[in-house]
Amino acid sequence: MLDFVGEARLMMLVGLSGGIVLGLAARLGRFCTLGMIEDVHYGRDLDRLWMWAVALGVAMLTSFGAEAAGFIDLGQTIYLSNQYSILGAVFGGLMFGYGMAQAGNCGYGVLARLGGGDLRAFVIALVMGVSAYAMIGGILSPLRALMFSTTPRPEAAQGFAHLASDASGLSASMIGGLLGASLVGLAVWKLSPPRRGHRLFWGAMVGLSVSSGFLGTAWIATHGFEASQIGSHTFTAPIGDTIRYAMFSSVMAPTFGIGSVLGVVIGGFVGSLIRDGFRWEACDDPRELKRQMTGGGLMGVGAVLAAGCSVGQGLSALSLLSFTAPIVAMSIWIGAWIGLRLLIVGLASAD
Repeated sequence: MLDFVGEARLMMLVGLSGGIVLGLAARLGRFCTLGMIEDVHYGRDLDRLWMWAVALGVAMLTSFGAEAAGFIDLGQTIYLSNQYSILGAVFGGLMFGYGMAQAGNCGYGVLARLGGGDLRAFVIALVMGVSAYAMIGGILSPLRALMFSTTPRPEAAQGFAHLASDASGLSASMIGGLLGASLVGLAVWKLSPPRRGHRLFWGAMVGLSVSSGFLGTAWIATHGFEASQIGSHTFTAPIGDTIRYAMFSSVMAPTFGIGSVLGVVIGGFVGSLIRDGFRWEACDDPRELKRQMTGGGLMGVGAVLAAGCSVGQGLSALSLLSFTAPIVAMSIWIGAWIGLRLLIVGLASAD
């Protein structure tokens, strides 16, 4: 298969297939980070929180189970082979969460909305991609390199399961698998009966998509001859990569991230046709557009500082129990809560 398709194209196909499932989950399963946070604080509805727990648990079960079977070395993934800045995790997570609330969705949700014909999402995605690249290699990159550095640590997995394994003698795979199974079991118990099956199905599909990214990229890295990163879905820098690929595809190889971005857009399009029909949408007024563009810029910069977005850190990295993932996830939640508070009730009525 590698000889026939090529490593770069196969990477893109792995990302594309998982991205399509994620796009469908956003449209048909209403899988959404911001929606989950809003439901918890203002809707008094925890079902989407437990659906997220299903996704996380299934991803953990699959990834750590694959490691136990010898299919992958999780310590070589991008999230466990690097030591990330704690300051970047906190500051970037807060920026991303607040920007997510201002924009009305995270990068993943923006792409799913774009697939349904939302032109606001198109503008947000452009701003996210450009601002992310400004922080990665553009005018803001010296600041990132100075204050929020990333240190390669391939010799020791930077994750809680592997740390606990060293301390307890149990395998990291067993620890991660047991925690994943516990999350799924708790979610099954807590989900409301009327929509339990629906939430379980789409949560599991998201979790399998995340783990399929790790397994697919690991297989290519192991069997191919080119240097390849082992990672999974994340939706900020890859949006910038996709913009570049649209302009320079003749001199730029396709990547997993580009396939992932395109897959979510395709899945969002198909999901919109199934659910309520594709339709073009635009901003109601200039103030809304300004707020959403500001949110897109904050998400682009924040995700680079935090080394991932609500999916990249909140699911992909967290499913591997990376050291910084819980910090980023908590910071994103707090930033989103602050942003939603300002939008919904305002500072004047804050307790």
